[in-house]
Amino acid sequence: MFDIAVFGSLFLTLFVIMDPPGITPIFLALTAGRPAKVQKRMAFQAVCVAGGVIAVFGVLGHQILNYLHVSVPALMIAGGLLLLLIALDLLTGKTDEPKQTKDVNVALVPLGMPLLAGPGAIVSVILAVQKAHSVTTQISVWSAILAIHVVLWLVMRYSLLIIRVIKDGGVVLVTRLAGMMLSAIAVQQIINGVTQVIRGS
Repeated sequence: MFDIAVFGSLFLTLFVIMDPPGITPIFLALTAGRPAKVQKRMAFQAVCVAGGVIAVFGVLGHQILNYLHVSVPALMIAGGLLLLLIALDLLTGKTDEPKQTKDVNVALVPLGMPLLAGPGAIVSVILAVQKAHSVTTQISVWSAILAIHVVLWLVMRYSLLIIRVIKDGGVVLVTRLAGMMLSAIAVQQIINGVTQVIRGS
């Protein structure tokens, strides 16, 4: 009642797209300055948000996009622009501005969506669910989705140990590094979306 090939293929695809090791500096940068308990809660919330978004799109993905008249490339470009705005804040050290959004839960945006549950992960899950015609393959697909989210939670949960080692100066360095990485991810996502638009025209 389990297809290891389907499980392994989707798990590896999502691992590359969602990039658990790469999310570590971004998570640390976005949650820096908060108590350890809050950071741990944010790690769990981010994974829950990402899992919920991906589950919804896995079940109703095509219907949602068709109803909103939104193409996958448009989703990619919008997600890239949102990530780029956040990356610029990290690079310039403006993560505390504006003041009224200082306590915004970053576990929801951008961590949960679109950083973890981004267009790439959403599209991969939609296609995997569509191709799963038997109960066995369906179980394998959803098991892979669950497994990658467990890995993401463990990586973010235990990445907090790094803060104890690098101290405040290290956090600033990690924040700038995360901003640079995130801006590159955002630009690449926009390029991929624009490329798909050009190919489809």
